[in-house]
Amino acid sequence: QVQLVESGGGLVQAGGSLRLSCVASGRPFSSYTMGWFRQALGKEREFVAAIAWSGGSTYYVDTVKGRFTISRDNAKNTVYLQMNSLKPVDTAVYYCAALYGGTADAVRNEWNYDYWGQGTQVTVSS
Repeated sequence: QVQLVESGGGLVQAGGSLRLSCVASGRPFSSYTMGWFRQALGKEREFVAAIAWSGGSTYYVDTVKGRFTISRDNAKNTVYLQMNSLKPVDTAVYYCAALYGGTADAVRNEWNYDYWGQGTQVTVSS
């Protein structure tokens, strides 16, 4: 089992920044690809970003490229999502997820992930 706890969400004005954190406990963190997903009110959950276990490969949905950066610190069992130039359309509950191993083809599909956090709300006002 892997337990994931997100933090760092909140209310920010458009153009502002937030950094989300997700701390993992349980099985070796470094064995997992880590992903961030989000779900806006009334919409399906969507992939945002992912990072391979080594940190050597990162993946982003096109709508956040150049604005969001995913990173990880395996010594701290933590994955981060730095979000800059936030827009109202980024408003959603953001979820951290863990995928054992993981390939480039698998990281964008939520059904491949093994463990999920409880989510943290991000609200961007216009």
